[in-house]
Amino acid sequence: MNRIDAKFSELKSRGEAGLIPFVTAGDPEITTTLKILRSLEAAGADMIELGVPFSDPMADGATIQRASERALAGGTMLPHVLALVRRFRRESELPIILFGYYNPIYHYGLARFAADARAAGVDGLLCVDLPPEESAELRRQTEKRGLYTIFLLAPTSDEERIKLVARLGRGFIYYVSVTGVTGARRALEGELQAQVARIRRYTRQPIAVGFGVSTPMQAARIAAFADAAVVGSALIDVIERAGRNGRKASQAGAFVARLKRGIKGAKRPVSSF
Repeated sequence: MNRIDAKFSELKSRGEAGLIPFVTAGDPEITTTLKILRSLEAAGADMIELGVPFSDPMADGATIQRASERALAGGTMLPHVLALVRRFRRESELPIILFGYYNPIYHYGLARFAADARAAGVDGLLCVDLPPEESAELRRQTEKRGLYTIFLLAPTSDEERIKLVARLGRGFIYYVSVTGVTGARRALEGELQAQVARIRRYTRQPIAVGFGVSTPMQAARIAAFADAAVVGSALIDVIERAGRNGRKASQAGAFVARLKRGIKGAKRPVSSF
């Protein structure tokens, strides 16, 4: 069983939603990222989205753009990200989802990427600029190896797009809670619960909500009706503000622990996935 399926099954048995923090690999450098991953797991993260740094991260706001710039300036490339996962996997069974853009994967080679990612211990891939209509070759390579390809839905997604993503995606559906790029926001757009309910009409896959989630209260609100909350920019902000590399892991862990407490306190209906 893929670790993503196993984790959602575990969460369902406990009546909990999951917490999926996002960090950029190599920000500020790989050794510190490994310490951050360990800290996130200890703080209660259920899965981790690991960003592959890219020079033109069009879906990301200023915070994650800066994280990519720092990682690239330090020389972090896709092979280093896979090596990081391999190192983390020696000590952890926490599900790892790579979040990135198609260009680095294409240049690495689709078949080689899928094989190396699975061998390293990657569980899922979210290629943010690859629409499902153009994903057949990548999915052919990932499905051979049990690597899940995850797709995004947004407030603007119509029913045909929802059906397509439900049919082609694996692991869970990532619902983008806002129209726009990533970034912490004081308030999330309205009708979020209704949008998640609309998606549930077409799938039994878990639904994770991200983009704009930044506080324990927001995470708890999402946990009341979705199956996981994804927190990225707010966590990168914490890492960025922590200053010295030695403080980044502990500060990241403390923030994630607060988010996890918020999620655990949420009242949830019986899950449908």
